[in-house]
Amino acid sequence: MSDFRKLSDTVLASPQITPEIISEAKELGVTAIINNRPDDEEAGQPAGGEIEAAAQAAGMDYVAIPVTSAGFSEPQVEAMTEALAGTQGKVLAFCRSGTRSTLLWSLAQAAAGKDPDAITAAARGAGYDVSPIRPAMDMFAARSKG
Repeated sequence: MSDFRKLSDTVLASPQITPEIISEAKELGVTAIINNRPDDEEAGQPAGGEIEAAAQAAGMDYVAIPVTSAGFSEPQVEAMTEALAGTQGKVLAFCRSGTRSTLLWSLAQAAAGKDPDAITAAARGAGYDVSPIRPAMDMFAARSKG
């Protein structure tokens, strides 16, 4: 059973998924999977390659943008922004708990000029706290406005 959480009309965040959950995501209109979890982070975790193969077999796009305990970098934010912009349909982003995926989505949204207060509210509605990255969200949002 999945724990997909709605961040927006087109983006869902989730704790770790398995290849078997891909069909459930497809039924919900997901057309792309974004993996924000590095391989071998935890024993027993499905390999990214397994999830990628299942996604591709289901006709979905797959992008890996791993986020380690070192935190977020600007290239990761740019990669997430590009992945979201290049997808038609819904996106499912996942990591161990869904938090890193939500934080990276939040930074990408701010970099794209979205309102940090609205981003924060959307994340909170999905059960995620983005307050640790709020200063970075504000910086990205201000930068996007020139």
